[in-house]
Amino acid sequence: MFEQVKLDFDYGALEPTIDALTVETHYSKHHATYTKAFNEAAEKAGLASKTAEEILASLDSVQDEALRKALRNNGGGYWNHNLYFSTLGPNAGGQPTGALAQKINEAFGSFEAFKEKISALAVSQFGSGWAWLSVKKDGSLVLSQSANQDNPISLGTGDTPIFCIDVWEHAYYLKFKNLRASYVVDFFKVVDWSKVSALYEKATR
Repeated sequence: MFEQVKLDFDYGALEPTIDALTVETHYSKHHATYTKAFNEAAEKAGLASKTAEEILASLDSVQDEALRKALRNNGGGYWNHNLYFSTLGPNAGGQPTGALAQKINEAFGSFEAFKEKISALAVSQFGSGWAWLSVKKDGSLVLSQSANQDNPISLGTGDTPIFCIDVWEHAYYLKFKNLRASYVVDFFKVVDWSKVSALYEKATR
């Protein structure tokens, strides 16, 4: 059974960057709904023994179009939000260190340049979607954006996402209204880069 990542902070811990009601609604309503629907779809498709990554990477093998769509949307919603919430925390922000910092500098020139590039992808994503930092098979880093609940796994890139910015309106609208760019600027204040670094290390083992 697929389970939501457990928050290691209270709903109000990301204040004032992300308000408590947004975190609670986002996690206990939106994410919980995706998780429940993904479990139901995976069970119906006979894929409950697979990992979420395996399911998302092999959607083309699901013959039933409606079931494939349910797995794509709800599986993506489940997986994307697990990553999103797992990389946030109070008293965070700053910059990554170690191997991840080195790779960011190699790929983008500097951490500030990386922030500008991924922020531009987040802000420019038309409608709902995500901006991604992923690890390629050779350990290098790549940026991308995706619509709805797609991610680099379901899109078949072969890359491993380690960081994302959720730009669905439910992620920011209660506080920021239509000012997505302001949300993206503030979002970096609650990113726990030690957690992102751990995901980079895992992806390159």
